[in-house]
Amino acid sequence: MTAFIDTRSPGSDKKENFTIIGPGVAENAEQHVHIGIPHGFNIGGARQPAGCLNSQHSHLTEEVFLVHTGSWDFMSGVEGKDGRITLFAGDVISIPTGIFRGFECREGLLKGEHKGLGYLHAVLGSDDPGRVLWAPAVFDLAKVYGLVLLENGSLIDTNKGETVPDNISPMPVTSQQQIAEHRIVNSKDLVDIVLHKEDFFWQDDTLLSQFDGVQEASLVGPASSKEGVKASKLSWTHGFVMRAVKLKSDAIIEAHTRAEEEVIFVHNGCLTIKIDGEVIVLNEGDNFSTPMGCTRYFENKGKDDCIVYITRRGDVPQAPTFV
Repeated sequence: MTAFIDTRSPGSDKKENFTIIGPGVAENAEQHVHIGIPHGFNIGGARQPAGCLNSQHSHLTEEVFLVHTGSWDFMSGVEGKDGRITLFAGDVISIPTGIFRGFECREGLLKGEHKGLGYLHAVLGSDDPGRVLWAPAVFDLAKVYGLVLLENGSLIDTNKGETVPDNISPMPVTSQQQIAEHRIVNSKDLVDIVLHKEDFFWQDDTLLSQFDGVQEASLVGPASSKEGVKASKLSWTHGFVMRAVKLKSDAIIEAHTRAEEEVIFVHNGCLTIKIDGEVIVLNEGDNFSTPMGCTRYFENKGKDDCIVYITRRGDVPQAPTFV
């Protein structure tokens, strides 16, 4: 699927982009959206082999990445030369608005079905995250390979015989004034927007971690006194929060409800969810969107620790109600 203007450019042509929840920022009207129900945020994914690049761009809303598999370099600046930082499996980076960013898979997963591929789990703020602003070089290279981005955010594929409509102009190439409105972020600055897995502050005194064998860590968002959750290093407002929950073998979280949408992404292990009486088993890499108000119960029936990353609407979600 040609999801973006750079997906035929050499070095970017082997990437796969997924729109999991919400419309995302894909530029192809045929891009498949798995769950279209508004959540207050969008969730997507990128699967790439080593050496595959997502070109320099910026967004109108906050963008958070979780490295699920592989190792990845994140580069700042319109040419990707201002700063660089490497993240590994489990690490999180929150890229604010007003920053050009790109990312490249350094080393993919070396086992299983998708040998050599790395995977990023991505969260974009707001129901409508707007459009991508590309670095100027992206436009020139895309045109060489048959892709033209229009002002309405859609793509024209001239390789398929498509032509630019008379009533819609091509998207203007990003101007020097637009570039100047972006911040310059160096490698040292990038450290401040990254939370490495080994630095997670695992709590056993939150409402969810009151159960034996359960720990919770705040990854994105401020403190929540009602839940007993400490502020994350990435504590500025995003419009959503991300938490990590670890369940040891045989650990459970008793039945409870939530007032917000809750998306669960399994990073390690296997999670059994009982929701309104129905049992669902989630494995590594699975996403599950839990509807508001539904009763949910979590259990780790596996032998290994289960680590899930959970995204919820709002900067300070309401506390769970245990039933």
